[in-house]
Amino acid sequence: MRKRPVPASREADGATRRDPVTQRRGRRSPPLLAGAEEGMSQAPEARPSPPSVYHERQRLELCAVHALNNVLQQQLFSQEAADEICKRLAPDSRLNPHRSLLGTGNYDVNVIMAALQGLGLAAVWWDRRRPLSQLALPQVLGLILNLPSPVSLGLLALPLRRRHWVALRQVDGIYYNLDSKLRAPEALGGEDGVRAFLTAALAQGLCEVLLVVTKEVEETGCWLHTS
Repeated sequence: MRKRPVPASREADGATRRDPVTQRRGRRSPPLLAGAEEGMSQAPEARPSPPSVYHERQRLELCAVHALNNVLQQQLFSQEAADEICKRLAPDSRLNPHRSLLGTGNYDVNVIMAALQGLGLAAVWWDRRRPLSQLALPQVLGLILNLPSPVSLGLLALPLRRRHWVALRQVDGIYYNLDSKLRAPEALGGEDGVRAFLTAALAQGLCEVLLVVTKEVEETGCWLHTS
């Protein structure tokens, strides 16, 4: 199910905010998460805006940065902040194994997990052998998927596939696909819609799913229905 296009406001680095249904006035923006100051020094100051869906568009190989900001629904991380995390993860490496050798991004899962940990959050790997009916979506802040993605050179599609990070997030009761390669957020609907999307993605065989949760949810394991 797709929502009809709605007017968008342009923000830094190609990010937009789109109202998911209609603009609602008088609501406060969600507060920053505890510990969000770490790793944020390179990101520009957030500007107040009406409640809406935050969506960053693809730049260079920064899909991991875009996925983090999209799943958190605000610009908390930048390429510089991600590079600093890479240095902390491998301080003695001449060739850092957690990012592209060209300096264009292409960050691995360790960078995403460290970034979330700096905010007091956790990334829980979803075992694809479990039925998605066991996923307790109300306990999950958002999801980050690692998917195979086609490579193109201008208008020419190449017979290659790269790994690509994609964020899914619920806003005002509707789940959105916030893939940075999309022109705008794609509405998936409610829990049934996001489960259908995950089922199709996992069926590709090369998809990995991370659940973004609080530390408390990670420790108690309540992101999983066991009954």
